[in-house]
Amino acid sequence: MTVVHGVGQQFSGPGLLRSPVADALRDGVEIAGGPVPGTRDIGVAFYGDLFRRQPDRDKGGETRDPDEADGDFERQLALLWWSRAADVDPHNVQPPGDLAGAKARTPRTVKAALRSLSMSRFATRLTEPVLFRLLSQVRDYLTDDDMRRQVLGRVSEGIGADTRVVVGHSLGSVIAYEALCAGAGPSVRTFVTLGSPLGIPLVFDRLTPAPRDGVGAWPHGVQRWTNICDPYDVVALREKLSGVFRSREEDVRDVSLDDDSSSAVKDRKVDNGWRAHDLGRYLTASVTGRAIGEGLAS
Repeated sequence: MTVVHGVGQQFSGPGLLRSPVADALRDGVEIAGGPVPGTRDIGVAFYGDLFRRQPDRDKGGETRDPDEADGDFERQLALLWWSRAADVDPHNVQPPGDLAGAKARTPRTVKAALRSLSMSRFATRLTEPVLFRLLSQVRDYLTDDDMRRQVLGRVSEGIGADTRVVVGHSLGSVIAYEALCAGAGPSVRTFVTLGSPLGIPLVFDRLTPAPRDGVGAWPHGVQRWTNICDPYDVVALREKLSGVFRSREEDVRDVSLDDDSSSAVKDRKVDNGWRAHDLGRYLTASVTGRAIGEGLAS
């Protein structure tokens, strides 16, 4: 099986990331009472270094400040996250108020959003510059064709021909989805998404293959798709992906959004405490372990 990590791993490495990910995943499956995979059976498709700034080559990159944002993608996503955080965590996050409706491209709105987000359960221990880099990585993947090609190539290589289960966290769920749709991992039958932004219009409308009539394509070969989110995880603005992504079988049967069949996305909630978006906490949750265990046992 293969885990595709999310944003913010530019200073990590495949070996450094693999150990804690494998441990957390094994714990989650064990807690759920499933068949615990061996450590060697768990791979991490690593791409984080592609976002690491190269001073001798790059003129921008991670040195950009929120004040330099031109207002488009980062501003929209930051304000969406801010609004969501204020809705679900009102004791810690003040609502954006009039700023959410501001028409001008005001860089200060990005900084204000990041400042507010840094106080939320989503962003515990994350500083404003770190949050801005997270926004930038999402933007770079979705808008920079060369970056997208490199990242997809790396992740596709990390999904082996005999891989049966793929787990994607955060931006990694988007990358894993596109890789599977492109034919990576022909043996993959189970897809698990954690804290996924796949349902956010800013992301959904930029997916490859492009959605048709408001419905996203179903990944090739996938028979089970479980989407898991913490209600305080603002990255997963749209908590439910059922109905947003449909298989051909669903189209034929015209299933309802609440259908729990194997061909429909199963949406599940989890409580990650004060680190709502944390990959390790998602992996140790019994609901995640159950979804992975079912995939390994099938």
